[in-house]
Amino acid sequence: MQLTLLQAMVLGMVQGLGEFLPISSSAHLVIVPWLFGWDDPGLGFDVMLHWGTLAAVLVYFRRDVLLLARGLWRSLFRSTRDWRNDPHQRMVWLLAIASVPGAVIGKLFETQVETTFRAPTLIAAVLVGFGLILMVADRYGRRQKQLGAIRWWDALLIGCSQALAVIPGVSRSGSTIAAALGLGFRREDAARFSFLMSIPIIFGAGLVKIGHVLDGADYAALAAGFIVSAVFGFLSIKYLLRYIAGHDFRLFVWYRFAFAALIATVILMRMQ
Repeated sequence: MQLTLLQAMVLGMVQGLGEFLPISSSAHLVIVPWLFGWDDPGLGFDVMLHWGTLAAVLVYFRRDVLLLARGLWRSLFRSTRDWRNDPHQRMVWLLAIASVPGAVIGKLFETQVETTFRAPTLIAAVLVGFGLILMVADRYGRRQKQLGAIRWWDALLIGCSQALAVIPGVSRSGSTIAAALGLGFRREDAARFSFLMSIPIIFGAGLVKIGHVLDGADYAALAAGFIVSAVFGFLSIKYLLRYIAGHDFRLFVWYRFAFAALIATVILMRMQ
């Protein structure tokens, strides 16, 4: 199908904001076309949107990425390996551990992700359910631990929460931030680890599906979606980190509830 440039830009904005705000980009990418009667933009366009947000996180955390790359390289050789004292060596492997559950679950449930999990009724219910989880974790988490205190079991547990985000409505950032908050991490550190976790999972998912990028591609729409997704992704990272320095996640929880209510209302209206 041929997307208009306006549709491509709207979906790029939706992906850019939803990937890093705890509101579920996948839910919005399903529901927005459903609400407006647009055709499915296709897997190739979805890959380009996700790579737009990958570009955003790589640019925003460029210094961290370079240090992590250096840490990975140094960790491969016995003469420079020092996981205990080099925080970047340790962090790069913790991110690798955190990525495993999402990769495994994504592969196991690949068919359901493209079919069953995209039902608007399910998405509305999941938006509410995981909104409540985020609210509880934010309210009752101790919010004392810094990112330097993370251990491999923390990374694995947060990675397991990321795996749940194969269901639209869960929110990859929302589930991982909630898990980190529940483990006692500060809001800023929970969000930072969540954003860094997005790098391997988005890159890996996009690489697996790269062959679909040119399937029926409209190059202008692909470019527009990529650029807008990257710009809004960068802005959402920047301003979310500023916002949560002095605020809780209540705003996003209430947004999830309102969006779920909108979906339910439309479903009921279309049944009449």
